[in-house]
Amino acid sequence: MRLEVLHVPDCPQLPLLLKNLERITHLPVTTTMIDSVDRAAGRGMNGSPTLLIDDVDAFLPSDAVRRAGGLSCRLYQDRLGRPVPVPTVDQLRDAIADRSPFPRAYLR
Repeated sequence: MRLEVLHVPDCPQLPLLLKNLERITHLPVTTTMIDSVDRAAGRGMNGSPTLLIDDVDAFLPSDAVRRAGGLSCRLYQDRLGRPVPVPTVDQLRDAIADRSPFPRAYLR
C-alpha cells in the first residue's frame, strides 16, 4: 500500500495531515509538491492536501466529478458534515483500513 500526499507549496494543512497519518500508521508517506494546474490535473489532485492511496484519491466521493486540477486549499467534511481542513484521524484510519490487505488492528 502506497500513501502519497499531494500539496501546493507552503500548504498550511500539510503538517496536520501528516501528523494525523503518523498517529495511525507506520506506513511511509510520500509528499509531492504540485505547482501547476496541469500537473494537479494529471495527478488527480483535488485541492491541497490530497491523500492518494495507491494513486487514488482517498476522499473523492464516488459520484464526484474530478476537477480539472486544484491548486486551492481543499476542505473535507467531518462525520457531522462540517467543513474541516483535513480528514479526522478516524476518517483516515477508515480510508486506509478499507484499502488495506492487513487487519484493521494493524493500524494504531
